[in-house]
Amino acid sequence: MTTPRRRLLRALPFVLAAVSLLPGLGLKDPWPADEPRYALVAAEMLAGGDGGGWGSWLVPVRAGEPYSDKPPLFFWLEAATLAATGSIRLAHQLPSLLAALATLLLVHDLARRLWNRRVALWAAAILLTTVQFTLQARSGQIDATLTLFTTLGLYGLLRHLLLGPAWGWYVAAFAAMGLGVMTKGVGFLPLLVFLPFAWAAARGWQRPALAGGRPWRAAALWALGPLAFAAVLAAWLLPLLAHVAASGDPALAAYRDDLLFRQTVERYADSWGHVRPAWYYVTSVLPWAWLPTTLALPWLLPAWRRRLARGDARQLLLLGWIALVLAFFSLSAGKRGVYLLPTAPALALAAAPLAAGLWQRRRLHWAGFAVTLLVAAAGLVVAALPGRLADAGLPPLTGPGVAFAALAVAAAAAARPRRGLVALVATLAGCWAIVGLWVYPRLDPARSGSELMAAVEAELPAGDELALVGWREQMFLQGSREMTHWGFRTPAEVETRAAVAWLAAGERRHVLLPERSLAPCFAPGTAVATAHRRDWHLVSTAELTDDCAAEAEDAPPPIRYRSPLDRRVDHRQDG
Repeated sequence: MTTPRRRLLRALPFVLAAVSLLPGLGLKDPWPADEPRYALVAAEMLAGGDGGGWGSWLVPVRAGEPYSDKPPLFFWLEAATLAATGSIRLAHQLPSLLAALATLLLVHDLARRLWNRRVALWAAAILLTTVQFTLQARSGQIDATLTLFTTLGLYGLLRHLLLGPAWGWYVAAFAAMGLGVMTKGVGFLPLLVFLPFAWAAARGWQRPALAGGRPWRAAALWALGPLAFAAVLAAWLLPLLAHVAASGDPALAAYRDDLLFRQTVERYADSWGHVRPAWYYVTSVLPWAWLPTTLALPWLLPAWRRRLARGDARQLLLLGWIALVLAFFSLSAGKRGVYLLPTAPALALAAAPLAAGLWQRRRLHWAGFAVTLLVAAAGLVVAALPGRLADAGLPPLTGPGVAFAALAVAAAAAARPRRGLVALVATLAGCWAIVGLWVYPRLDPARSGSELMAAVEAELPAGDELALVGWREQMFLQGSREMTHWGFRTPAEVETRAAVAWLAAGERRHVLLPERSLAPCFAPGTAVATAHRRDWHLVSTAELTDDCAAEAEDAPPPIRYRSPLDRRVDHRQDG
Protein backbone atom coordinates (compact mmCIF):
# COMPACT_ATOMS: atom_id res chain seq x y z
CA MET A 1 0.00 0.00 0.00
CA THR A 2 1.21 3.47 -0.85
CA THR A 3 1.40 5.59 2.29
CA PRO A 4 0.86 9.39 2.29
CA ARG A 5 4.59 9.82 2.99
CA ARG A 6 5.52 7.80 -0.09
CA ARG A 7 3.06 9.74 -2.22
CA LEU A 8 4.61 12.97 -0.94
CA LEU A 9 8.12 11.76 -1.77
CA ARG A 10 7.07 10.72 -5.26
CA ALA A 11 5.48 14.11 -5.86
CA LEU A 12 8.46 16.05 -4.49
CA PRO A 13 10.46 16.24 -7.77
CA PHE A 14 7.39 17.56 -9.59
CA VAL A 15 6.77 20.17 -6.89
CA LEU A 16 10.41 21.24 -7.01
CA ALA A 17 10.21 21.45 -10.81
CA ALA A 18 7.13 23.66 -10.68
CA VAL A 19 8.61 26.00 -8.06
CA SER A 20 12.12 26.14 -9.51
CA LEU A 21 11.50 26.25 -13.25
CA LEU A 22 8.14 27.85 -14.01
CA PRO A 23 8.08 31.19 -12.13
CA GLY A 24 9.18 33.98 -14.42
CA LEU A 25 8.38 32.19 -17.66
CA GLY A 26 7.45 34.89 -20.15
CA LEU A 27 8.35 37.78 -17.83
CA LYS A 28 11.62 38.76 -19.49
CA ASP A 29 12.99 39.51 -22.92
CA PRO A 30 16.19 37.85 -24.19
CA TRP A 31 19.24 38.96 -22.20
CA PRO A 32 22.86 39.10 -23.34
CA ALA A 33 25.23 37.60 -24.00
CA ASP A 34 23.66 34.78 -26.04
CA GLU A 35 19.88 35.01 -25.72
CA PRO A 36 19.28 38.06 -27.98
CA ARG A 37 21.57 36.60 -30.64
CA TYR A 38 19.74 33.30 -30.76
CA ALA A 39 16.34 34.99 -30.62
CA LEU A 40 17.22 37.29 -33.50
CA VAL A 41 18.48 34.37 -35.61
CA ALA A 42 15.33 32.33 -34.86
CA ALA A 43 13.03 35.25 -35.65
CA GLU A 44 14.89 35.79 -38.93
CA MET A 45 14.39 32.13 -39.85
CA LEU A 46 10.68 32.40 -39.21
CA ALA A 47 10.47 35.61 -41.22
CA GLY A 48 12.14 33.98 -44.20
CA GLY A 49 15.52 35.69 -44.19
CA ASP A 50 16.71 38.59 -46.26
CA GLY A 51 16.23 39.31 -49.91
CA GLY A 52 19.66 37.92 -50.74
CA GLY A 53 18.69 34.37 -49.76
CA TRP A 54 20.86 34.07 -46.64
CA GLY A 55 17.96 33.96 -44.26
CA SER A 56 16.91 30.41 -45.03
CA TRP A 57 16.46 27.62 -42.55
CA LEU A 58 19.72 26.12 -43.79
CA VAL A 59 21.85 29.21 -43.25
CA PRO A 60 21.06 31.10 -40.02
CA VAL A 61 21.18 34.89 -40.39
CA ARG A 62 22.10 37.48 -37.76
CA ALA A 63 21.22 41.09 -38.67
CA GLY A 64 21.67 40.43 -42.38
CA GLU A 65 24.84 38.30 -42.19
CA PRO A 66 25.27 34.51 -42.11
CA TYR A 67 25.76 33.31 -38.53
CA SER A 68 28.22 30.42 -38.44
CA ASP A 69 29.05 30.11 -34.73
CA LYS A 70 26.49 27.34 -34.11
CA PRO A 71 24.61 24.70 -36.15
CA PRO A 72 20.92 25.43 -36.78
CA LEU A 73 18.90 22.91 -34.71
CA PHE A 74 18.42 25.11 -31.64
CA PHE A 75 17.35 27.99 -33.87
CA TRP A 76 14.80 25.73 -35.55
CA LEU A 77 13.36 24.87 -32.14
CA GLU A 78 13.23 28.49 -31.04
CA ALA A 79 11.64 29.53 -34.33
CA ALA A 80 9.04 26.78 -33.87
CA THR A 81 8.16 27.98 -30.36
CA LEU A 82 7.96 31.55 -31.66
CA ALA A 83 5.56 30.42 -34.38
CA ALA A 84 3.49 28.52 -31.82
CA THR A 85 3.33 31.23 -29.15
CA GLY A 86 3.82 34.49 -31.05
CA SER A 87 5.84 35.73 -28.07
CA ILE A 88 9.61 36.13 -28.09
CA ARG A 89 9.50 36.19 -24.28
CA LEU A 90 8.08 32.68 -24.22
CA ALA A 91 9.87 31.39 -27.30
CA HIS A 92 13.41 32.09 -26.14
CA GLN A 93 12.93 30.19 -22.86
CA LEU A 94 10.67 27.30 -23.86
CA PRO A 95 13.24 25.11 -25.69
CA SER A 96 15.50 25.04 -22.62
CA LEU A 97 12.59 24.44 -20.24
CA LEU A 98 11.16 21.58 -22.28
CA ALA A 99 14.63 20.08 -22.78
CA ALA A 100 15.26 20.19 -19.02
CA LEU A 101 11.96 18.45 -18.25
CA ALA A 102 12.70 15.75 -20.83
CA THR A 103 16.19 15.29 -19.34
CA LEU A 104 14.64 14.84 -15.90
CA LEU A 105 12.35 12.11 -17.23
CA LEU A 106 15.29 10.31 -18.87
CA VAL A 107 17.33 10.42 -15.68
CA HIS A 108 14.40 9.17 -13.60
CA ASP A 109 13.69 6.30 -15.97
CA LEU A 110 17.32 5.22 -16.32
CA ALA A 111 17.86 5.27 -12.55
CA ARG A 112 14.72 3.15 -12.08
CA ARG A 113 15.99 0.60 -14.57
CA LEU A 114 19.55 0.51 -13.23
CA TRP A 115 18.49 0.45 -9.56
CA ASN A 116 14.90 0.96 -8.34
CA ARG A 117 12.09 3.51 -8.00
CA ARG A 118 13.47 5.01 -4.82
CA VAL A 119 16.84 5.70 -6.41
CA ALA A 120 15.01 7.15 -9.43
CA LEU A 121 13.31 9.75 -7.20
CA TRP A 122 16.64 10.64 -5.65
CA ALA A 123 18.23 11.02 -9.09
CA ALA A 124 15.49 13.37 -10.29
CA ALA A 125 15.65 15.41 -7.09
CA ILE A 126 19.45 15.69 -7.20
CA LEU A 127 19.42 16.83 -10.82
CA LEU A 128 16.64 19.34 -10.26
CA THR A 129 18.41 20.94 -7.30
CA THR A 130 21.75 21.14 -9.12
CA VAL A 131 22.36 24.88 -9.47
CA GLN A 132 23.77 24.90 -12.98
CA PHE A 133 21.05 22.62 -14.33
CA THR A 134 18.23 24.79 -12.99
CA LEU A 135 19.99 27.97 -14.09
CA GLN A 136 20.28 26.78 -17.69
CA ALA A 137 16.77 25.32 -17.72
CA ARG A 138 15.50 28.87 -17.16
CA SER A 139 17.71 30.43 -19.85
CA GLY A 140 17.43 30.96 -23.58
CA GLN A 141 20.80 29.40 -24.31
CA ILE A 142 21.70 26.31 -26.30
CA ASP A 143 23.23 24.19 -23.55
CA ALA A 144 20.08 22.75 -21.97
CA THR A 145 19.03 21.43 -25.38
CA LEU A 146 22.50 20.00 -25.96
CA THR A 147 22.26 18.34 -22.54
CA LEU A 148 18.99 16.69 -23.54
CA PHE A 149 20.49 15.10 -26.65
CA THR A 150 23.68 14.16 -24.77
CA THR A 151 21.60 12.54 -22.02
CA LEU A 152 19.45 10.73 -24.58
CA GLY A 153 22.60 9.42 -26.24
CA LEU A 154 24.02 8.27 -22.92
CA TYR A 155 20.63 6.78 -21.95
CA GLY A 156 20.47 4.70 -25.12
CA LEU A 157 24.05 3.49 -24.84
CA LEU A 158 23.68 2.53 -21.17
CA ARG A 159 20.40 0.72 -21.87
CA HIS A 160 22.33 -1.28 -24.46
CA LEU A 161 25.65 -1.77 -22.68
CA LEU A 162 24.40 -2.37 -19.13
CA LEU A 163 20.88 -3.76 -19.60
CA GLY A 164 20.92 -5.06 -23.16
CA PRO A 165 21.51 -6.02 -25.79
CA ALA A 166 19.03 -3.31 -26.78
CA TRP A 167 19.83 -2.52 -30.37
CA GLY A 168 16.94 -0.15 -30.85
CA TRP A 169 18.23 2.07 -28.05
CA TYR A 170 21.75 1.72 -29.39
CA VAL A 171 20.64 3.13 -32.74
CA ALA A 172 18.52 5.80 -31.04
CA ALA A 173 21.58 6.88 -29.06
CA PHE A 174 23.55 7.55 -32.22
CA ALA A 175 20.63 9.41 -33.77
CA ALA A 176 20.46 11.55 -30.63
CA MET A 177 24.18 12.28 -30.94
CA GLY A 178 23.59 13.40 -34.51
CA LEU A 179 20.95 15.82 -33.25
CA GLY A 180 23.40 16.91 -30.57
CA VAL A 181 26.02 17.75 -33.18
CA MET A 182 23.36 19.74 -35.07
CA THR A 183 22.79 21.66 -31.83
CA LYS A 184 26.42 22.19 -30.85
CA GLY A 185 29.50 20.50 -32.24
CA VAL A 186 30.24 18.42 -29.13
CA GLY A 187 27.08 16.33 -29.35
CA PHE A 188 29.22 13.20 -29.84
CA LEU A 189 30.30 13.17 -26.17
CA PRO A 190 28.28 10.04 -25.21
CA LEU A 191 30.72 8.00 -27.34
CA LEU A 192 33.29 8.41 -24.58
CA VAL A 193 31.34 5.89 -22.48
CA PHE A 194 32.74 3.09 -24.64
CA LEU A 195 36.15 3.57 -23.02
CA PRO A 196 35.12 2.66 -19.43
CA PHE A 197 32.81 -0.02 -20.86
CA ALA A 198 35.72 -1.68 -22.64
CA TRP A 199 37.71 -1.55 -19.40
CA ALA A 200 34.82 -3.13 -17.45
CA ALA A 201 34.23 -5.81 -20.08
CA ALA A 202 37.92 -6.75 -20.17
CA ARG A 203 37.87 -7.33 -16.41
CA GLY A 204 34.61 -9.24 -16.37
CA TRP A 205 32.64 -6.51 -14.58
CA GLN A 206 30.14 -6.35 -17.41
CA ARG A 207 29.43 -8.84 -20.16
CA PRO A 208 29.71 -7.35 -23.63
CA ALA A 209 26.49 -6.46 -25.45
CA LEU A 210 26.72 -9.33 -27.93
CA ALA A 211 24.69 -9.57 -31.10
CA GLY A 212 24.62 -13.34 -31.17
CA GLY A 213 24.61 -15.47 -34.31
CA ARG A 214 27.16 -15.10 -37.06
CA PRO A 215 29.95 -12.49 -37.02
CA TRP A 216 28.54 -10.64 -40.06
CA ARG A 217 25.27 -10.13 -38.20
CA ALA A 218 27.08 -8.67 -35.19
CA ALA A 219 29.10 -6.34 -37.41
CA ALA A 220 25.96 -5.21 -39.21
CA LEU A 221 24.15 -4.43 -35.96
CA TRP A 222 27.09 -2.47 -34.54
CA ALA A 223 27.32 -0.54 -37.81
CA LEU A 224 23.70 0.61 -37.51
CA GLY A 225 24.67 3.18 -34.88
CA PRO A 226 27.23 5.10 -36.97
CA LEU A 227 24.86 4.83 -39.95
CA ALA A 228 22.07 6.45 -37.92
CA PHE A 229 24.46 9.18 -36.81
CA ALA A 230 25.54 9.82 -40.40
CA ALA A 231 21.97 9.74 -41.69
CA VAL A 232 20.82 12.41 -39.22
CA LEU A 233 23.72 14.69 -40.10
CA ALA A 234 23.30 14.03 -43.83
CA ALA A 235 19.67 15.16 -43.65
CA TRP A 236 21.02 18.61 -42.73
CA LEU A 237 24.49 18.75 -44.32
CA LEU A 238 23.67 17.49 -47.83
CA PRO A 239 20.99 20.13 -48.48
CA LEU A 240 23.26 22.77 -46.94
CA LEU A 241 26.25 21.83 -49.11
CA ALA A 242 24.05 21.68 -52.21
CA HIS A 243 22.56 25.08 -51.40
CA VAL A 244 26.00 26.66 -50.95
CA ALA A 245 27.38 25.08 -54.12
CA ALA A 246 24.39 26.14 -56.21
CA SER A 247 24.49 29.71 -54.94
CA GLY A 248 28.07 30.44 -56.00
CA ASP A 249 28.07 33.03 -53.22
CA PRO A 250 31.49 33.54 -51.56
CA ALA A 251 29.76 34.63 -48.35
CA LEU A 252 27.89 31.32 -48.15
CA ALA A 253 31.09 29.41 -48.90
CA ALA A 254 32.79 31.30 -46.07
CA TYR A 255 29.83 30.42 -43.80
CA ARG A 256 30.18 26.72 -44.67
CA ASP A 257 33.93 26.65 -44.03
CA ASP A 258 33.69 28.60 -40.79
CA LEU A 259 30.88 26.39 -39.45
CA LEU A 260 32.45 23.06 -40.36
CA PHE A 261 36.09 23.77 -39.57
CA ARG A 262 36.92 26.96 -37.70
CA GLN A 263 34.06 26.72 -35.20
CA THR A 264 34.73 23.03 -34.46
CA VAL A 265 38.24 21.60 -34.76
CA GLU A 266 40.08 24.93 -34.77
CA ARG A 267 38.00 26.35 -31.94
CA TYR A 268 38.81 23.35 -29.75
CA ALA A 269 42.49 22.99 -30.68
CA ASP A 270 43.39 26.69 -30.77
CA SER A 271 40.64 28.61 -29.02
CA TRP A 272 40.59 32.39 -29.45
CA GLY A 273 38.30 33.22 -26.54
CA HIS A 274 37.54 32.35 -22.90
CA VAL A 275 41.11 31.12 -22.40
CA ARG A 276 41.49 29.53 -18.97
CA PRO A 277 44.06 27.29 -17.22
CA ALA A 278 43.68 23.51 -17.24
CA TRP A 279 42.39 23.41 -13.67
CA TYR A 280 39.70 26.04 -14.28
CA TYR A 281 36.73 23.68 -14.11
CA VAL A 282 37.82 21.93 -10.93
CA THR A 283 38.58 25.11 -8.99
CA SER A 284 36.18 27.67 -10.45
CA VAL A 285 33.14 25.86 -11.86
CA LEU A 286 32.37 22.56 -10.15
CA PRO A 287 32.26 23.98 -6.59
CA TRP A 288 29.19 26.10 -7.42
CA ALA A 289 27.78 24.40 -10.55
CA TRP A 290 27.31 21.02 -8.85
CA LEU A 291 25.85 22.43 -5.63
CA PRO A 292 24.43 21.00 -3.45
CA THR A 293 26.02 17.68 -4.53
CA THR A 294 29.43 19.34 -4.14
CA LEU A 295 28.89 19.37 -0.39
CA ALA A 296 28.58 15.57 -0.39
CA LEU A 297 31.80 14.86 -2.31
CA PRO A 298 33.84 14.11 0.86
CA TRP A 299 31.48 11.17 1.47
CA LEU A 300 30.67 10.35 -2.16
CA LEU A 301 34.27 9.86 -3.26
CA PRO A 302 35.08 7.08 -0.74
CA ALA A 303 31.70 5.45 -1.38
CA TRP A 304 32.27 5.49 -5.14
CA ARG A 305 35.73 4.01 -4.61
CA ARG A 306 34.24 1.14 -2.58
CA ARG A 307 31.64 0.42 -5.25
CA LEU A 308 34.25 0.43 -7.96
CA ALA A 309 36.35 -1.96 -5.90
CA ARG A 310 33.34 -4.32 -5.87
CA GLY A 311 33.17 -4.18 -9.68
CA ASP A 312 30.04 -2.03 -10.09
CA ALA A 313 29.99 -1.36 -13.84
CA ARG A 314 27.11 1.10 -13.50
CA GLN A 315 29.19 3.45 -11.39
CA LEU A 316 32.28 2.90 -13.52
CA LEU A 317 30.55 3.90 -16.74
CA LEU A 318 28.90 6.97 -15.22
CA LEU A 319 31.94 8.22 -13.29
CA GLY A 320 34.35 7.30 -16.07
CA TRP A 321 32.25 9.23 -18.56
CA ILE A 322 32.12 12.31 -16.31
CA ALA A 323 35.90 12.20 -15.85
CA LEU A 324 36.49 11.86 -19.59
CA VAL A 325 34.16 14.79 -20.42
CA LEU A 326 35.91 16.89 -17.79
CA ALA A 327 39.31 15.96 -19.28
CA PHE A 328 38.07 16.62 -22.83
CA PHE A 329 37.05 20.19 -22.06
CA SER A 330 40.02 20.82 -19.78
CA LEU A 331 42.45 20.03 -22.61
CA SER A 332 41.06 22.88 -24.71
CA ALA A 333 42.35 26.37 -23.94
CA GLY A 334 38.88 27.89 -24.36
CA LYS A 335 36.67 27.16 -21.38
CA ARG A 336 33.24 28.24 -20.20
CA GLY A 337 31.49 26.92 -17.13
CA VAL A 338 28.39 26.00 -19.10
CA TYR A 339 30.36 23.45 -21.14
CA LEU A 340 30.13 21.04 -18.19
CA LEU A 341 26.33 21.13 -18.00
CA PRO A 342 25.95 17.77 -19.83
CA THR A 343 27.71 16.05 -16.91
CA ALA A 344 24.99 17.05 -14.42
CA PRO A 345 22.56 14.20 -15.32
CA ALA A 346 25.33 11.58 -15.06
CA LEU A 347 26.39 13.04 -11.72
CA ALA A 348 22.83 12.76 -10.41
CA LEU A 349 22.67 9.14 -11.54
CA ALA A 350 25.99 8.28 -9.91
CA ALA A 351 25.07 9.96 -6.61
CA ALA A 352 21.47 8.74 -6.38
CA PRO A 353 22.15 5.16 -5.07
CA LEU A 354 24.08 6.67 -2.16
CA ALA A 355 21.70 9.54 -1.42
CA ALA A 356 19.61 7.80 1.24
CA GLY A 357 22.71 7.05 3.28
CA LEU A 358 24.14 10.50 2.78
CA TRP A 359 20.90 12.03 4.02
CA GLN A 360 21.66 10.58 7.44
CA ARG A 361 25.06 12.30 7.66
CA ARG A 362 24.92 14.96 10.35
CA ARG A 363 27.94 16.85 9.03
CA LEU A 364 26.43 17.02 5.56
CA HIS A 365 23.34 18.67 7.01
CA TRP A 366 25.57 21.11 8.87
CA ALA A 367 27.27 21.95 5.57
CA GLY A 368 23.88 22.57 3.97
CA PHE A 369 22.92 24.77 6.90
CA ALA A 370 26.13 26.80 6.48
CA VAL A 371 25.50 27.34 2.76
CA THR A 372 21.95 28.44 3.56
CA LEU A 373 23.35 31.12 5.85
CA LEU A 374 25.76 32.15 3.10
CA VAL A 375 22.78 32.66 0.80
CA ALA A 376 21.24 34.89 3.46
CA ALA A 377 24.45 36.90 3.70
CA ALA A 378 24.67 37.20 -0.09
CA GLY A 379 21.11 38.51 -0.19
CA LEU A 380 21.97 41.21 2.34
CA VAL A 381 25.04 42.19 0.31
CA VAL A 382 22.90 42.56 -2.83
CA ALA A 383 20.41 44.68 -0.88
CA ALA A 384 23.10 46.87 0.66
CA LEU A 385 25.18 47.66 -2.44
CA PRO A 386 22.88 49.23 -5.04
CA GLY A 387 25.77 51.42 -6.20
CA ARG A 388 27.60 48.46 -7.71
CA LEU A 389 24.54 47.61 -9.79
CA ALA A 390 24.12 51.24 -10.82
CA ASP A 391 27.69 51.26 -12.16
CA ALA A 392 26.60 48.52 -14.57
CA GLY A 393 23.46 50.44 -15.55
CA LEU A 394 21.19 48.19 -13.47
CA PRO A 395 18.48 49.16 -10.98
CA PRO A 396 18.86 48.38 -7.26
CA LEU A 397 17.72 44.99 -5.99
CA THR A 398 17.14 45.91 -2.37
CA GLY A 399 13.76 44.21 -2.16
CA PRO A 400 14.78 40.91 -3.76
CA GLY A 401 18.02 40.88 -1.75
CA VAL A 402 16.11 41.23 1.50
CA ALA A 403 13.68 38.54 0.32
CA PHE A 404 16.58 36.15 -0.39
CA ALA A 405 17.97 36.77 3.07
CA ALA A 406 14.61 36.45 4.83
CA LEU A 407 13.79 33.23 3.00
CA ALA A 408 17.15 31.67 3.86
CA VAL A 409 16.94 32.73 7.51
CA ALA A 410 13.40 31.39 7.80
CA ALA A 411 14.36 28.08 6.22
CA ALA A 412 17.42 27.75 8.46
CA ALA A 413 15.37 28.56 11.57
CA ALA A 414 12.67 26.05 10.67
CA ALA A 415 14.99 23.20 9.70
CA ARG A 416 17.84 23.91 12.12
CA PRO A 417 21.30 22.40 11.56
CA ARG A 418 20.12 18.81 11.89
CA ARG A 419 18.08 19.25 8.69
CA GLY A 420 20.34 21.72 6.95
CA LEU A 421 19.90 20.10 3.54
CA VAL A 422 16.16 20.64 3.77
CA ALA A 423 16.81 24.31 4.50
CA LEU A 424 19.18 24.58 1.52
CA VAL A 425 16.82 22.88 -0.95
CA ALA A 426 13.89 25.02 0.20
CA THR A 427 16.03 28.15 -0.04
CA LEU A 428 17.23 27.34 -3.55
CA ALA A 429 13.70 26.62 -4.79
CA GLY A 430 12.36 29.81 -3.19
CA CYS A 431 15.21 31.91 -4.58
CA TRP A 432 14.52 30.65 -8.10
CA ALA A 433 10.90 31.70 -7.67
CA ILE A 434 11.95 35.16 -6.44
CA VAL A 435 14.33 35.52 -9.36
CA GLY A 436 11.60 34.70 -11.85
CA LEU A 437 8.78 36.75 -10.35
CA TRP A 438 10.70 39.75 -9.00
CA VAL A 439 14.27 40.00 -10.31
CA TYR A 440 13.42 39.29 -13.95
CA PRO A 441 10.83 42.11 -14.26
CA ARG A 442 13.06 44.46 -12.27
CA LEU A 443 16.16 43.98 -14.41
CA ASP A 444 14.52 43.41 -17.77
CA PRO A 445 14.41 47.03 -19.07
CA ALA A 446 18.16 47.41 -18.53
CA ARG A 447 19.33 43.89 -19.35
CA SER A 448 17.20 43.49 -22.48
CA GLY A 449 18.23 46.80 -24.02
CA SER A 450 14.65 48.14 -24.13
CA GLU A 451 15.57 51.02 -21.80
CA LEU A 452 18.51 52.00 -24.03
CA MET A 453 16.53 51.88 -27.25
CA ALA A 454 13.62 53.77 -25.68
CA ALA A 455 16.05 56.54 -24.72
CA VAL A 456 17.39 56.61 -28.28
CA GLU A 457 13.91 56.78 -29.77
CA ALA A 458 13.04 59.66 -27.44
CA GLU A 459 16.02 61.63 -28.81
CA LEU A 460 15.51 60.91 -32.51
CA PRO A 461 12.94 62.77 -34.59
CA ALA A 462 10.64 60.63 -36.69
CA GLY A 463 12.14 59.87 -40.08
CA ASP A 464 15.78 60.35 -39.06
CA GLU A 465 18.21 57.56 -39.87
CA LEU A 466 20.18 55.62 -37.25
CA ALA A 467 23.41 53.64 -37.54
CA LEU A 468 24.99 51.40 -34.90
CA VAL A 469 28.66 50.99 -33.99
CA GLY A 470 29.72 48.30 -31.50
CA TRP A 471 26.18 46.98 -31.61
CA ARG A 472 24.64 43.99 -29.90
CA GLU A 473 21.67 41.92 -31.05
CA GLN A 474 19.30 43.22 -28.36
CA MET A 475 19.39 46.65 -30.01
CA PHE A 476 17.71 45.25 -33.09
CA LEU A 477 15.23 43.22 -31.05
CA GLN A 478 14.21 46.29 -29.05
CA GLY A 479 14.48 48.87 -31.85
CA SER A 480 11.47 50.10 -33.76
CA ARG A 481 13.10 51.42 -36.92
CA GLU A 482 15.45 50.35 -39.67
CA MET A 483 19.11 50.69 -38.65
CA THR A 484 22.42 50.63 -40.50
CA HIS A 485 25.49 48.68 -39.41
CA TRP A 486 28.77 47.37 -40.83
CA GLY A 487 28.80 43.77 -39.68
CA PHE A 488 29.34 42.07 -36.38
CA ARG A 489 33.05 41.26 -36.75
CA THR A 490 34.24 44.52 -38.30
CA PRO A 491 37.09 46.06 -36.24
CA ALA A 492 35.92 48.95 -34.07
CA GLU A 493 38.19 51.55 -35.69
CA VAL A 494 37.10 50.56 -39.21
CA GLU A 495 33.47 50.56 -38.13
CA THR A 496 33.72 54.07 -36.64
CA ARG A 497 35.38 55.56 -39.71
CA ALA A 498 32.77 53.93 -41.94
CA ALA A 499 30.08 55.54 -39.78
CA VAL A 500 31.74 58.93 -40.25
CA ALA A 501 31.55 58.57 -44.04
CA TRP A 502 27.92 57.45 -43.75
CA LEU A 503 27.07 60.54 -41.70
CA ALA A 504 28.66 62.82 -44.24
CA ALA A 505 26.78 61.23 -47.13
CA GLY A 506 23.30 62.26 -46.02
CA GLU A 507 21.18 64.49 -43.83
CA ARG A 508 19.27 63.76 -40.65
CA ARG A 509 21.59 60.90 -39.74
CA HIS A 510 22.76 59.77 -36.31
CA VAL A 511 25.12 57.12 -34.93
CA LEU A 512 24.73 55.23 -31.65
CA LEU A 513 28.09 54.05 -30.33
CA PRO A 514 29.82 53.20 -27.03
CA GLU A 515 31.97 55.82 -25.36
CA ARG A 516 35.17 53.92 -26.07
CA SER A 517 34.54 54.38 -29.83
CA LEU A 518 34.15 58.18 -29.69
CA ALA A 519 37.82 59.12 -30.09
CA PRO A 520 39.24 60.41 -32.33
CA CYS A 521 36.26 61.10 -34.57
CA PHE A 522 33.66 62.45 -32.14
CA ALA A 523 33.82 64.95 -29.32
CA PRO A 524 32.81 63.58 -25.91
CA GLY A 525 29.39 64.58 -24.68
CA THR A 526 26.56 63.39 -22.51
CA ALA A 527 25.64 59.72 -22.80
CA VAL A 528 22.10 59.02 -23.87
CA ALA A 529 21.99 55.93 -21.61
CA THR A 530 24.13 53.41 -19.74
CA ALA A 531 23.56 49.78 -20.62
CA HIS A 532 25.54 46.53 -20.67
CA ARG A 533 28.41 48.11 -18.71
CA ARG A 534 28.88 50.84 -21.32
CA ASP A 535 27.90 54.48 -21.76
CA TRP A 536 26.17 54.91 -25.13
CA HIS A 537 26.31 58.16 -27.09
CA LEU A 538 24.07 59.40 -29.90
CA VAL A 539 26.12 61.56 -32.27
CA SER A 540 25.71 63.34 -35.59
CA THR A 541 27.87 65.57 -37.80
CA ALA A 542 27.75 68.27 -35.12
CA GLU A 543 30.02 66.15 -32.89
CA LEU A 544 32.61 65.40 -35.59
CA THR A 545 36.18 66.49 -34.87
CA ASP A 546 38.93 67.55 -37.25
CA ASP A 547 41.07 64.56 -36.25
CA CYS A 548 39.04 61.91 -38.05
CA ALA A 549 40.26 60.50 -41.37
CA ALA A 550 38.05 59.41 -44.24
CA GLU A 551 36.31 56.05 -44.41
CA ALA A 552 38.66 53.07 -44.08
CA GLU A 553 39.29 51.39 -47.39
CA ASP A 554 38.62 47.93 -46.00
CA ALA A 555 35.21 48.82 -44.54
CA PRO A 556 32.43 46.46 -45.64
CA PRO A 557 29.32 47.89 -47.31
CA PRO A 558 26.67 49.14 -44.88
CA ILE A 559 23.75 46.84 -44.10
CA ARG A 560 20.33 48.34 -43.52
CA TYR A 561 18.33 46.12 -41.22
CA ARG A 562 15.10 45.99 -39.27
CA SER A 563 14.26 43.37 -36.68
CA PRO A 564 11.94 40.67 -38.08
CA LEU A 565 9.83 41.10 -34.94
CA ASP A 566 8.87 44.59 -36.07
CA ARG A 567 9.65 44.74 -39.77
CA ARG A 568 7.88 46.96 -42.20
CA VAL A 569 10.65 47.03 -44.84
CA ASP A 570 13.12 44.36 -45.91
CA HIS A 571 16.76 44.82 -45.00
CA ARG A 572 19.25 45.08 -47.81
CA GLN A 573 22.86 45.87 -48.55
CA ASP A 574 23.81 49.24 -49.95
CA GLY A 575 26.62 49.30 -52.46
